[in-house]
Amino acid sequence: MSATATDAFVEHRNLLFTVAYEMLGSAVDAEDVLQETWLRWAEVDRSQVRDDRAYLVRIATRLALNRMRSNARRREQYVGPWLPEPLLTTPDVAEDVELADSVSLAMLTVLETLAPTERAVFVLREVFDLGYDEIAASVDKTPAAVRQIAHRSRAHVEERRPRREPSPTEHDRAMRGFLAAVSTGDIQSLMDVLAPDVVLITDGGGVKKAALRPILGRDKVIRFLDGVTGGVAADVDVVVVNGAPALRVVVDGELDTVASMVVEDGQVTGLYVVRNPAKLARLDAVVTLTR
Repeated sequence: MSATATDAFVEHRNLLFTVAYEMLGSAVDAEDVLQETWLRWAEVDRSQVRDDRAYLVRIATRLALNRMRSNARRREQYVGPWLPEPLLTTPDVAEDVELADSVSLAMLTVLETLAPTERAVFVLREVFDLGYDEIAASVDKTPAAVRQIAHRSRAHVEERRPRREPSPTEHDRAMRGFLAAVSTGDIQSLMDVLAPDVVLITDGGGVKKAALRPILGRDKVIRFLDGVTGGVAADVDVVVVNGAPALRVVVDGELDTVASMVVEDGQVTGLYVVRNPAKLARLDAVVTLTR
């Protein structure tokens, strides 16, 4: 393969990973899609390719769609709620507000409620601003059909996404207030920082202790947190995960938990807690996501 083709793939690699990750919610699956994309790209007659970026995105999208459909069957057998795989991200992701929003654990969880084609169209249109003709070529639909899917998926996501994005200061204040309250066992402070209708979703993958269903309401969430944190000696710090601050919990020198939060009007309305060791395996290296 020519150096030019190799350079083209390397140039767009971070973009392709981001597309696949946003469609799949799994870095492991996204890396597999990248590998398959490279193998397909290596066989392409580049004299027939007018736009390397568009062609590569088309390959990655189709492969990710195939992976999404096969994953759906495996997800039915997953123990408890399935949450996206968290990633340590570079500071520039947080600076790109739209990108940070699209890769947040809360948004990726919402995207899990879309059908595969709807999710692909939403990601390519809303996050990467691709034209309807280009998306149509990637998902094997007509541009008119893609336009309708985009409208439908956008409405679906808008109904389920957080009502208002907090400022970085507001998010940081709520997170540190939550951490202080949990660390000291201050129930009143915890009640102050959690919204009455807070939702807690935990993913242990059947390996670590976790709730098998989402926990709804402040009192139930506090009881659950008291049950899993009481008497446990842990080191907790704040890291940037999927473009936003999150809590990293280390127990006995091993990464145990990553907790991401949704903050609205100064209170925590959503807690996404990943404990499945398979999903924490990549949190020793920073990932570059891009649009």
